[in-house]
Amino acid sequence: MLSIHFYKYQGAGNDFILVDNRQGEFSRLDYRQIASLCDRRFGIGADGFMMLERHARYPFCMSFFNSDGMPGSMCGNGGRCIAAFARDLEVVETGKKFVFWSSDGEHEATVLSKMKNQQIVRLKMKDVAEYAYSPEKHIYLIDTGSPHYIRFVEDCEGIPVEQEGKKIRFSKDFPQGINVDFVEVQPQALQVRTYERGVEAETYSCGTGATASSMAYALEAGFPDGHHVVRNLAKGGTLQVDFLLEAGKAVENQPDMLPSGFHWTGNRKFSQVFLEGLATFVFDGWIDMEEQGS
Repeated sequence: MLSIHFYKYQGAGNDFILVDNRQGEFSRLDYRQIASLCDRRFGIGADGFMMLERHARYPFCMSFFNSDGMPGSMCGNGGRCIAAFARDLEVVETGKKFVFWSSDGEHEATVLSKMKNQQIVRLKMKDVAEYAYSPEKHIYLIDTGSPHYIRFVEDCEGIPVEQEGKKIRFSKDFPQGINVDFVEVQPQALQVRTYERGVEAETYSCGTGATASSMAYALEAGFPDGHHVVRNLAKGGTLQVDFLLEAGKAVENQPDMLPSGFHWTGNRKFSQVFLEGLATFVFDGWIDMEEQGS
């Protein structure tokens, strides 16, 4: 029997199970065990599962799994939550920048402040110099560590997110799957609802989705070059995305096949991209699982 000390964190309603795996005792958990931990009826319940692990050159490594138990691509809210977890484990310090390793490479983070169980975490996201666009449909395909399909709508609340999102996520146009964001432009912020692959449902927020939606809005609205801040409203809370927008350059090699009506472009470049918001410790506890082969 394997006894697991788990910790539950959430970032804008995007919730995660975290474990301290610096000793490697949880490395043999398989996808079925992880999925059972994330199950909201028969397990602890979460949108994803993360292990904080040792790394030779960084304070820690983030290993992320979707709620279906399979390894996932970069998760922005997960990155913020594991940064807060590392602070609670005293692996990093409040107010000091640090860099950790994840599936898509290095990520710089800062725990800006901590008050009881809440921390404000600022996470550096990847630069984006290429993206795809459908001028007729005004739909963007942007990879911010995870791939996103961004569609602007007039009434975000009226969209059947799970029904519409599932159609796109499992479309033959996206054989690897894609996250789907429905975005409504409001006077002071973007309202964003996201269907996440791997969770296969709408989540209360999505960090990479908020980042991709903010970039799509900047492109759609014709933001000038310079530094910009975009506020995002999700079901579970508020996220802030800021970035430097500059002139880009032509895409020389088309990276992938695209659905009909889309084309790759690099007319604008996003750098110094940061995702910021609350990361909240919810509770911790112990759970026993049968070990593999037992």
